[in-house]
Amino acid sequence: MNDAAKLEQTITDIKPAQQRAIQEARQLQSRLTKPAGSLGALEDLSARLAGLAGTCPPPLPEPAAVAVFAGDHGVCARGVTPWPSEVTVQMIANFLAGGAVVNAFSRQMGARVVIVDVGVAATLEPADGLILSKIRPGTADLGSGPAMTRDEAVAALVAGIDVARRLVSEGARVLITGDMGIGNTTPSAALIAAFAGVDPAAAVGRGGGADDAMVAAKIAAVDAAVSRHRLEVERDPIAVLAGVGGLEHAAIAGYLLGAAALRVPVILDGVIAVSAALAAQAIAPDSVAAMVAGHRSAEPGATVALAALGLEPLIDLGLRLGEGTGAVLALPLVASAVRVLREVATFDSAGVSEQEG
Repeated sequence: MNDAAKLEQTITDIKPAQQRAIQEARQLQSRLTKPAGSLGALEDLSARLAGLAGTCPPPLPEPAAVAVFAGDHGVCARGVTPWPSEVTVQMIANFLAGGAVVNAFSRQMGARVVIVDVGVAATLEPADGLILSKIRPGTADLGSGPAMTRDEAVAALVAGIDVARRLVSEGARVLITGDMGIGNTTPSAALIAAFAGVDPAAAVGRGGGADDAMVAAKIAAVDAAVSRHRLEVERDPIAVLAGVGGLEHAAIAGYLLGAAALRVPVILDGVIAVSAALAAQAIAPDSVAAMVAGHRSAEPGATVALAALGLEPLIDLGLRLGEGTGAVLALPLVASAVRVLREVATFDSAGVSEQEG
C-alpha cells in the first residue's frame, strides 16, 4: 500500500466518539460515591475516553509511550531563534542517553520514550530507542516558499501513523506527543495562524528565547507563508501543512490520526503538538475525539489552537519546554479519570445514602 492509500485508509478508519458510551459514563459518574460534578474536568474527560473506546468504563490508559518527533527547519536562516540548528541532533543524543527533562519525567511516570527522526539535518546512526524515518534532511525556508512538497508531507503523515501503530502493537494504551527541532515554533505559529484564522502576530511567541528582532522575523516569515496558502485551508489542508509546517509537525499530525483510527487516547503536549493537531483536525475532524490536551503552553499560539480544537488543558504551569514534558505530567490525571469509572463504588454497592432532595 502506498503512502497516499495508507493515509486515506487511516482517515476512513477514524470514527466519531460513541455517544452511547459517553452517556453511560455520565450516568455512572452520577451514581458514584461523591457529589455529582465534584471531580470537575476529570468527569468530562472520563466520558470522552469512554466515547473514544466505545465502552464504559474505558480501558486503563497504561502503559504509556512518548514519541519525540525530530526535524530541522530552513526558516532558521532568517534569524528566528537564538539557538544553532546543531542543537537538534545534540538533544537527540541527550534523549537517547536518558538525560533530558522528558526522560526524567517519563521515568517518574513509567512511560517509554522513543525518538523519531523524520527530518533531522544530519545522519543519525541506529540506536536503541531511535526510529529512523527521515523524509528529508530539514525543511526549506517557509518564508520564501513551501517548506516541503505535498508528497513529503504525506510521507511524514504516514511516518507518524506508522509510529502510532507500532507503539500500540507493542503494548502502549495511551500515546504522548513529543517534539524536538530548533526553530519549530515558527512553523507552529504558521499552522496556527492558517488553520485558526488568526493574525500571525497572535500566534507568534518567543519560543526558546527569541528577542524582539527575532520575533519580528518570525512574524514576517509566518505572514508570508500563510498568505500564500490562505485559500487552501478548507479545500486542501495537506497543501497547507506542506507549505507552512515542519516535518515533525506533519508526523505528529499523522501520529494523532493513527491514534484516532486505533481508538487510543493521545495526550497533546505544547504549541508544536496543538499546531499539528489543528492540521489533523482539518484532515479528519473526528480525530479530535482521541486528543487530550495535557497542558497549556506559555506560547500564545497554544491557547489560540486549543480554543480552535475545543479542548481544555488539564494543567497550566507556565511550561514552554516541549519534548512532551507537559503531556507526561498530565498522564496521572488521565489515568485517574479512568480509574474513577472503573474502581469507585456506587451508592448502592457501597450502601451509602445519596443526597436528599
